[in-house]
Amino acid sequence: MSFQPDREISAHELAERIERGDALNIVDVREPVEWEEGHIRGAKHIPLGQLPERYEELDPKQEWFIVCRSGARSGLACELLSERGYKAVNMAGGLLAWRGELV
Repeated sequence: MSFQPDREISAHELAERIERGDALNIVDVREPVEWEEGHIRGAKHIPLGQLPERYEELDPKQEWFIVCRSGARSGLACELLSERGYKAVNMAGGLLAWRGELV
């Protein structure tokens, strides 16, 4: 059984908000090798396996957009963060659905 996040955003909508210049908090929970292959400019990298020890690096008063390759790991990250009172939004489809620039 997989977790269904309370809040989701499409890759297209997130890219549009970035292009508009919205100040967004993005966390990429993929593994280091995936991160090195390309990631969203300005994203913070916290691999999913490290999130239980590192979630306090994130401001709980801010909204966080969580990204992975397909949307599954980011959904788990959203569950973990939501249980701790964070406002976490899953990017549905992950970077497989992303059409914006990667750095």
